[in-house]
Order: sequence, then structure tokens, then C-alpha cells
Amino acid sequence: MDINGLKFNVIGGGIGGLAASLALRQRGAQVTVLEQAPALTEVGAGLQISANGMAVLRALNVLGDNPEGGQLSHGTILRDYRKGRVISRIPAPAAGPTYYYHRADLLDLLRRAALKAGVTIQLGAQVAQVLQHPAEAEIVLSDGERLRCDCVIAADGGRSTIRPTLNGPEAPQFTHQVAWRATIPLSEREEMPCASLTMGPGRHVVTYPLRDQQLMNVVAIEERSDWQEEGWRLQGDPNDLRARFADFGGPVGHILSDVTETHLWALFLRPVTQSWQAGQLALLGDAAHPTLPFMAQGACLALEDAWIMARSFEEQSDMTQALAAYETRRRPRAKRVVAAAGANARNFHLRGPMRLAAQMVLMAVGPRLSKKYEWIYAYDPTA
Repeated sequence: MDINGLKFNVIGGGIGGLAASLALRQRGAQVTVLEQAPALTEVGAGLQISANGMAVLRALNVLGDNPEGGQLSHGTILRDYRKGRVISRIPAPAAGPTYYYHRADLLDLLRRAALKAGVTIQLGAQVAQVLQHPAEAEIVLSDGERLRCDCVIAADGGRSTIRPTLNGPEAPQFTHQVAWRATIPLSEREEMPCASLTMGPGRHVVTYPLRDQQLMNVVAIEERSDWQEEGWRLQGDPNDLRARFADFGGPVGHILSDVTETHLWALFLRPVTQSWQAGQLALLGDAAHPTLPFMAQGACLALEDAWIMARSFEEQSDMTQALAAYETRRRPRAKRVVAAAGANARNFHLRGPMRLAAQMVLMAVGPRLSKKYEWIYAYDPTA
């Protein structure tokens, strides 16, 4: 199917939405990104882009051989919570380098590439409704403006307002886990910087460097039931964070002592959606398959979606077949990755004898652990 000249509206100016706009624009489509925020900004936070996601960024001409703004990973150090004792080390995946990005930096790279390619980005565009007509789709904005196009791609996140259009209302399930996010300045540089995963009973902390080791990204996750607000830009109290992780010593204890601003949110889980597409409408990224952050694959899955969705138009004869093929190819992999992330949520928070037994196993198999997930990292959606 030739999409040259066809009009696509992408709802959501996040990583998945901007990547999809670029992939479609590369194939000649006229693309408008509708973003409800007044500006493409992001609360300070880091993310990891492994080889599967990097392949898409390179195919979109967003990154070259020396990725701009990315912090090369040299693997992960596993630590016990009390004194930061090293349990094991997991080397970087053999499939290819992983890079740590400040989310705002990666969004800016995608935004600049999209604008350069001719994508239109409309900020402050609140979508109220998506209507489907026999030969086209129509978006109704909250201010009454109506936009007609050939296809709508909804990349509006885990709390998508478009997802119920295809699947009906859903009640998200609270996982009884709350995440704290922060970044702190770094004064010392390491020759081979690594991520650190510090595990304790019912809690864990992940740290890794950003921006050429100018910042340290901090994600602290604890099991609790008294906080159930899903929004992830909610202001938190650094002293409360430190009190809840007061028994975490070693390097992570020093890192938490330097936190001056933090945000927290309750982790809710929605299943991989049953219906990804219908007519001229398709879901992409977290709107289709929200995932817990314990495999660091949310952004990578959205990048994979963007490329496979755009390529499906090349491989199929019409819109209906292209969107159906996109769903068929993406749904099994998304379900498997989401399940792997859910399993890690349990593994990171073991208690008592099970925790000690798991540490003994990690001491032995840690250096080979990245091979367990090679099926994730070695997948190249652009091949």
C-alpha cells in the first residue's frame, strides 16, 4: 500500500508518537502530531534504550553511530540493600549497546527530527473524540475543532483516552507498588559507568548515570497500599523517601541522601489490550500494552511498534490489512515482554530465606543473566 500523500493524525507527542510520525513521514505520509501539553517537556527522569530500540532510532535517522546525548551502559551491578554489598554483575547484553537517556533529551531529538522531516506538531490539542466514517477518520478536539484524516494512531500513553473506543471501559489494577523518581547532580565520573540494582525486602532502587555522568537517575520502588494516585508527576517529599529506605546503605544510601526533589506515582497495571485496531484507528505503545518498569522496555516497545506499524503499510494492500498485520505481529511479543517485567517485580522484592537463596543463585549465574533476555535485546524490528 502506498501511503504517500495520505493524512495521518498521531495522538500523543511522546516517544512512541514522535517515532511513529517519523516512520510514516519517511514513507511519504502527511503527518500531524496532536499533543495535549502546551510544550514537549518532561519531568526529569531517565530511561534505558537497549539494542532493539536503538535499531529503530538509527533507522529513523534520529541517531548516528555515536548516539547524541546517550550514556553508554557497561552493565548492571546487583547489590544487597544493607551495606550495598555486591551480589553479582550482569554484563551489557551481547546483542548490542544499551544507552541511558534523559527522557527530555530523547524527546528533543525526536522532535527536531520530526520537524526537519516535515511533521506538523500541534501543541495544546486535547482530543475529545475519534469518529470513524466509511472512508476516513475524524478527530474532534475539546475546543470544537474537527480534523479529518485517512488514519489515526493513538499513542496517548498508559491512561489512554482512546483505548476504550476499541475495548470499552477498563478498571486498572493497583499493583501495591509505588515508585519514586529523582535525579541528582554527579561530581565524580567513572571510567566504565554501570547501572546499579539494590534489592531489599519489598523494595528496590535502580540508579544509572545520565548526560555524560552529569546526573544520576534514581528510581526507588516500594510495596505499599496507602498511596494510589496514578499520575507520575506528583510531588513527593525527599525526607519521606529517605525514611522509607532508611536501612539502604552503601552507595545507594549516599545517593538518596542527596535527593532534593522527587516525584512519585502508584503503579497500576492494565492488560495488553484485546483490540489494537479497527477501521482507520490503531493503538501504539503504552496505549496498547502498558508495562511495569522492571524490564526497562516501555520506550523500546513503543519504538518497535512505530517501525512495524509503518512498515505494515508497505507490505499490505490496504488500510484494514495493514493495521491488522501490525496487531498480529506486535501483540505476542508485547505480551511476552510485559510478562517478563511482571516476573521481575516479584524477583526484586523477595524476603527472608527466599531472598538469601536467590542471592546465592545470582552469585553463580549473574554474569550469564543477560543471555536469559537475549530474545528481547537481539530482536531487530528494522531487519
